[in-house]
Amino acid sequence: MKNSETIKKLGLVFPPSPKPLGVYRPTLVVDRFLYVSGHGPVNNDGSLIQGKVGANLDREEGKAAARQVGLTMLSTIINNYGNIDNIKRVVKVLGMVNATPEFKWHPFVINGFSELMVEVFGEEMGIGVRSAVGMSLPQNIAVEIEAHFELKH
Repeated sequence: MKNSETIKKLGLVFPPSPKPLGVYRPTLVVDRFLYVSGHGPVNNDGSLIQGKVGANLDREEGKAAARQVGLTMLSTIINNYGNIDNIKRVVKVLGMVNATPEFKWHPFVINGFSELMVEVFGEEMGIGVRSAVGMSLPQNIAVEIEAHFELKH
């Protein structure tokens, strides 16, 4: 099944793809790879999911924010790269969680993104290598994720 058909079947709703807030490209194709710049969790109304996981957000809310980052990233891919069906697999994910120093569940939070990628690209192609770390993030967004994808052609 094509990625676009899977997205339609899942009934996914995408938020607006954000405009760059600095000097960078949202997406860049080099050889057979699509690189996607770091994305935050954009709601369907264009607002951001903000807060610090371990303080005013719990780990489930952080995980939901990471899933929303995935929807935001897919929106950017569709709007900037265009052909979601040309994505073969997830290669690398860097997940950054805006978390308190005591918070220890960064991988759990980033699973929100990774589980969405499995839903869209399948078990084999939706799982790549990954890092999940905690830090302070711009605009107090809850999660930021960047990803690399392999293209079919």
